[in-house]
Amino acid sequence: MRDFHLPGRSPVFATNGMCATSHPLAAKVAVQMLEAGGNAVDAAIAAAVLLGICEPQMTGLGGDCFVLLKPAGTEDIVALNGSGRAPAGLSAAKLRAQGLTRMPETTADAITVPGAVDAFCRLSGDWGRLGLKASLAPAIHYAEAGVPVAPRTAFDWALAADTLQGDARGFYLLNGKPPTPGQVFRAPRQAEVLRRIALEGRAGFYEGEVAEDMVATLQALGGPHRLEDFAATACDCSQPISGMYKGLELVEHPPNGQGATAILMAHILSGFDLPTLDPFGPERAHLEAEAAKLAYDARDRFLSDPAHMTALDHMLAPATARALGDLIDPSRVLPNPAAASESVHRETVYLTVVDRDRMAVSLIYSIFHSFGSGRASEKFGINFQNRGAGFSLHEGHPNEAAGGKRPMHTIIPAMLKRNGKLLMPFGVMGGAYQPNGHVRVLTNMADYGLDPQAAIDAPRSFADADGLQVERGYDVTVRDALSRMGHNVTVPQVPLGGAQAILIDPSGVLQGASDPRKDGCALGY
Repeated sequence: MRDFHLPGRSPVFATNGMCATSHPLAAKVAVQMLEAGGNAVDAAIAAAVLLGICEPQMTGLGGDCFVLLKPAGTEDIVALNGSGRAPAGLSAAKLRAQGLTRMPETTADAITVPGAVDAFCRLSGDWGRLGLKASLAPAIHYAEAGVPVAPRTAFDWALAADTLQGDARGFYLLNGKPPTPGQVFRAPRQAEVLRRIALEGRAGFYEGEVAEDMVATLQALGGPHRLEDFAATACDCSQPISGMYKGLELVEHPPNGQGATAILMAHILSGFDLPTLDPFGPERAHLEAEAAKLAYDARDRFLSDPAHMTALDHMLAPATARALGDLIDPSRVLPNPAAASESVHRETVYLTVVDRDRMAVSLIYSIFHSFGSGRASEKFGINFQNRGAGFSLHEGHPNEAAGGKRPMHTIIPAMLKRNGKLLMPFGVMGGAYQPNGHVRVLTNMADYGLDPQAAIDAPRSFADADGLQVERGYDVTVRDALSRMGHNVTVPQVPLGGAQAILIDPSGVLQGASDPRKDGCALGY
């Protein structure tokens, strides 16, 4: 139990249904859908689409999603891949011929066809109860009436405002400036798009005037996009992947998401006795950082469109994790993780809803970088993602950019199971941090007995290309000790990730947790 003298928040308890997400209006709308007789899918779609209005820097109709779904009456989990593909005309060879050595982030070449809308339509049609029109009604209302901008959203908006270019500046700036907390943001043209989707289904977005607006804008920006690319968009259902950690099964979405990275990292850390270490001390942070470097190196080597990936079994194999774990020095930084791991590899935006019937949805929906590509369609203001930046331009790489191919994605929903039964849908937003974030929440609970809210509240660190980011929640003595171990320690400008979770207690009580790093909350009834 937390110390009630100190700032913090308690877990939220309910019995009938619950939503945890990053904005209060989205959580409220989801619970209202459940109270009106909808199920977790109806509620998740309603909340997700509304988040595109509440947090447009994070997500929107021009983005992608991944979903893990546990239907009512079964413990089986379905994975739905709602990530779009590159337009047929994209060519890595052409980009290399232009002198590029890595994918651009803000040009039309980085813009893949948005896949989330198709996935929402599929979810509603196959598993929803109330229908797409009901799920989209709240977002239509708030897109027209407006949403007061929340403090964390305003903070992120200001940081990313310079990313916005061309038509996007008119749609996503107020009088040429990012909004301040409490200013009302409206998106009436997106309300019109949502009405068309509500009436026509996916055709209202991928065909007709809306698709023509997107394609004309992209072609004017120099993109190879065609109407045929949009019309051909289709999500895929598959089986999730999983790995064990101390009696808990970590269930992840398969590639092209980076869920395998989280499983590999958890397997690496299972070789160390974390419970004997201070949960918020330097030794644990160091081991986590070194495991992350090795797991992310494997990600960068192997993850790609599932049709082009051949090393998934290698990444999930416990033997791979043991070999990588043997490379870690508990007291010093590994100077070159990629070179050290060569011998091992030589062969080779979030919400969750649980309803009365215990259908559970773990859904993440994103435009990649803040405001994505920084571009929006001319007529309807659909903000384009820049997921193509996740491709490689290295010739022969499994993730090499190509037309019709899905890039490696950072967004990953997750679930935990215990003894074959769903224990907790959860997720951690935050780009590359997400696998590390999944493992941090998992080990906080499995090794240190923290409840979901405390596991999310706890301070975080993350090893990336620039060093080890250590949140201010850590004591300065921890940062000093990590520096002595050889880490280049920095305090990140933006807190690391934003998590949401709903624990399903065997007693039947739901326990919701929502990250204080964001504006949101968990709500139940």
